[in-house]
Amino acid sequence: MGLLDKLRALLHKAPPAALQPVEPEKIRQPERRRRPRLDARKGTRALIIDDSPTIVAVLRKMLGSAGYSTLSAMSAERGLQVARKEQPDLIFLDIILPGMNGFAALRALRREAETRNVPIIMISSNEQVTSQFVGTRIGADDFMQKPFSRFDVFSRIERLLDGELVPRRPNFDMTARTSNVLH
Repeated sequence: MGLLDKLRALLHKAPPAALQPVEPEKIRQPERRRRPRLDARKGTRALIIDDSPTIVAVLRKMLGSAGYSTLSAMSAERGLQVARKEQPDLIFLDIILPGMNGFAALRALRREAETRNVPIIMISSNEQVTSQFVGTRIGADDFMQKPFSRFDVFSRIERLLDGELVPRRPNFDMTARTSNVLH
């Protein structure tokens, strides 16, 4: 019997719950740990449009660690230029941006043949904007609230993957993409 056990016996007290050993089968794992994460194919190109260098850096690090190639823009106007030129597979678009806001950028991306079918995940820390977005859903494929976790990012991407692990818009018709490329 150890010293601590002797003291407990003298005081007739059970150890606090924090000090009691936990059996491994009783440790609850989050749902995300129960199955392997499904990632997009290596080299998937993601464009991050956000005016926060911190958000851009965090997303670049997360995505880069999973084999994604990342592009970034600090304004909606620059993001539209990059999207047209580079044709990313996926876009993360902040709602609150200097100049053109994320909603206007989203409308512009949906109007253009080169970017119409690219999955877009909107991001914002503003709760009012979040509720407005949830109510309107003006062409984005998902929404992510800041601050976000690694799990938030990859679970949203996973929902957009097709059978070939390519991000696709829900209900996206491959013939539409082909006809856009041919014209």
